[in-house]
Amino acid sequence: MAVVRLSEVIGALSYALDLTEGEPPGHAVRSCLIGMRLAQELRLGPDERSDLFYALLLKDAGCTANSAKMAALFGADDQELKHSAKRVDWARKLPALIWSVGAVAPRESTKVRLDRLLAIKDEGEVTRSLMQARCDRGAEIARMLGLSDRTAEAIRTLDEHWDGHGQPRWLVADQIPLFGRILCLAQTAEIFHAAGGVEDAYAVAVRRSGRWFDPDLVDALGAIRGDRAFWASLAEPDLTRWEPEDRVIGVDPEHQLQIATAFAAIVDAKSPWTYHHSDRTSLIATNVGAALGLNLDELGDLRRVGLLHDVGKLAVSNRILDKPGRLTDAEFARIKEHPLFTQWVLERVSCFEGLAAVGGAHHERLDGGGYPRGLRAGELTLPMRVLAVADVYEALTAERPYRHALPEEQALAIMARDVPTRLDSDAFSALKTVI
Repeated sequence: MAVVRLSEVIGALSYALDLTEGEPPGHAVRSCLIGMRLAQELRLGPDERSDLFYALLLKDAGCTANSAKMAALFGADDQELKHSAKRVDWARKLPALIWSVGAVAPRESTKVRLDRLLAIKDEGEVTRSLMQARCDRGAEIARMLGLSDRTAEAIRTLDEHWDGHGQPRWLVADQIPLFGRILCLAQTAEIFHAAGGVEDAYAVAVRRSGRWFDPDLVDALGAIRGDRAFWASLAEPDLTRWEPEDRVIGVDPEHQLQIATAFAAIVDAKSPWTYHHSDRTSLIATNVGAALGLNLDELGDLRRVGLLHDVGKLAVSNRILDKPGRLTDAEFARIKEHPLFTQWVLERVSCFEGLAAVGGAHHERLDGGGYPRGLRAGELTLPMRVLAVADVYEALTAERPYRHALPEEQALAIMARDVPTRLDSDAFSALKTVI
């Protein structure tokens, strides 16, 4: 049996992080290739390149830690905010002000927008706190995955700038780890290369050399800008070519659970209302499955898919996820797409591919009235039915922006109304037993 590489798993799951950042699919992977090409130009050793490789893939692992705060402060779509912020020179006051004026509460009145801007100003170090949360969380996720301190610190220092005007610690020049400096340049180069080609990317790097970027790294980027074959390869990026072959990390079932747990933490951090939702749903589903007699392999799959079932919510704005009132039809339509994104992400990962259909069906119902595909009883497997029951129960017994957490008895009474027409009766009976 072929070894599943950690790089394949993280590379595929990085597409979910791209969704949260409002970037085109493959942004993190392409940034990784640019960073590794710079490492090649700098003649870094195999250990260094291995640590850098994972830092580049996971550079946005903390992206959900500030999503809710950004959306609430700016009164705007957090994904649009993140996307536009990466394209301005936010370390300079005038561009940052112009960006803020254009980004804040875009569909509100002038007075509301002005009030928002003043509130942001009154927050004091709001930018720093948002960056701090993102960077610290990203470093923590790297450590959850068992990666090196050097990888974690590169992620933590992603937004530090050479001249000390970056975030969150205002590190200067060589105070910033080399890998952090490479991450900062690689992601910017990817964004502007995607928009206008290699010369545009290099022009931005030159303009920000000595401010955002280490001048030596900008020189290295200049040295590789004529490598046409490399830049063309970004259209269909191949991670295996750039991973140090003698440093390949294999993924066994225990490691798969570790990865699923880390990405569940990323998902649940996106909204204060879903804190621990994925982990709790996973544990409930596993216990229900055990009560129904599923074997150890099936229970292992149920544990992992329970952790990853809401990874598609990374594609949904916090303006929708955290809305206290009734959703509009358009907003609810966006919510109904998140299982499709879950399935799309999991299908990209060979060791999770078999879980994709289950993860994509956790909002389906036996009578065909669920979403996103309107599947009916004959199309829903036992793991799908179990996960649906676990997800409903966890959601009802947790705080939500539009209601308080319901007590156990009330949650079960509400669910009982949907048994057996919408929710599976055996799974529901097992749920009552294991509670």
